[in-house]
Amino acid sequence: MTEHHPPLETLRYEVQQNVAVITLNRPDRMNTLGGSMKPDLARAFLDYARADARVGAVLLTGAGDRAFCAGADIKERAGNTVAGTEYFFAQRATHDLFRDIEEFEKPVLAAINGVALGGGLELALCCDIRIAASTARFGLPEVKLGVIPAAGGTQRLPRLIGAARAKELVLTSDLVDAQTALQYGIVTRVLAPDALMPAALAMAQRIAEQPPLAVRFAKRAINRGLEGDIDSGLEFERYAAAMIIDSEDRKEGMRAFVEKRKPVFTGR
Repeated sequence: MTEHHPPLETLRYEVQQNVAVITLNRPDRMNTLGGSMKPDLARAFLDYARADARVGAVLLTGAGDRAFCAGADIKERAGNTVAGTEYFFAQRATHDLFRDIEEFEKPVLAAINGVALGGGLELALCCDIRIAASTARFGLPEVKLGVIPAAGGTQRLPRLIGAARAKELVLTSDLVDAQTALQYGIVTRVLAPDALMPAALAMAQRIAEQPPLAVRFAKRAINRGLEGDIDSGLEFERYAAAMIIDSEDRKEGMRAFVEKRKPVFTGR
């Protein structure tokens, strides 16, 4: 079943069963983050997917087979001049958007179908799980253009793969292939290009069928724990567990296990 929403200029949005599939849709521009893509992403996540009770997970991918997202649209930006102080405050909007995606209460998966460069990789790093086509390539090449990764790349990549590897990628502007990304832990699976979307959708649907409250609080506990010391993380884990210990979903999960039947979860 597909829910109909007002069309977005730079994205395709559809709901397949219990998964919202968001497709970056500027294939002629390598799905770069230009035009209205950032406000379109905000609408797709914060208005469409959040408000749809059927949606238990979000799957983010790119149109075509060349690019997931090649980052900023350099052709759009090449002639721009901006004062550093103006940029500092303007960039907060991008940080807020990407943080909203990272902290989105429903799990977000990325099916990386081609290159994920610069802001495209930074967007993918906001997702909970990333799987890639064998043809995908990854990198943060901003330094060779005289700037730095500024949509979270200097913070999220070293947290994910360690400082030394992140510095090597950022300071050399090198790209890595999908197998190297798998080895580094940027992605968890590498698949043949034609197998990517079926596998990603199946994983997203499997997650979306889990008890919604448990999924949301487990995601939040992992995120919070990575941002602080272990004692603070353990305290949040206890808090999250206590919040759902008397939920209807827990009772239903236990009953279904004992009765050897498929549970029916309601998110309460």
